[in-house]
Amino acid sequence: MAASEITPGLQGRASRKVEATDLASAYGNPGVEVMSSMTLMTLLEQAAIDAIAERIPPGMMSVGARMEMDHLAPTPEGFTVTATAELVQVKGPKMVFELTAHDGVEQVAGATHVRFLVPRDDFFQGVAAKQAGQAG
Repeated sequence: MAASEITPGLQGRASRKVEATDLASAYGNPGVEVMSSMTLMTLLEQAAIDAIAERIPPGMMSVGARMEMDHLAPTPEGFTVTATAELVQVKGPKMVFELTAHDGVEQVAGATHVRFLVPRDDFFQGVAAKQAGQAG
């Protein structure tokens, strides 16, 4: 499968029921019993990954490089949040996604996310070199 099969218009989704471990209070914000921005951002990224997962060429992988998110409304525990992604731009290895999230009552987030296609072996060789440098 060629990278040329990754084209604007691809869409993805990810959903998650908000649990106690997802709350801002679980990440050091005492008394804030709503979905944390960090958890929401992860869900948005999962939707972007879903949009392209079946089209990533062999030997390649995608990595996140940037996320700009507006957390628009709180979501309490027990609600299910669904994130949607649309690939809006592809320029070489760079992919730009527009993302939204909804909790069944209202839109809770909007974001722009940038991912890159990179060679899997090169990426992990760089990780291994970094780890080897720390070993000493």
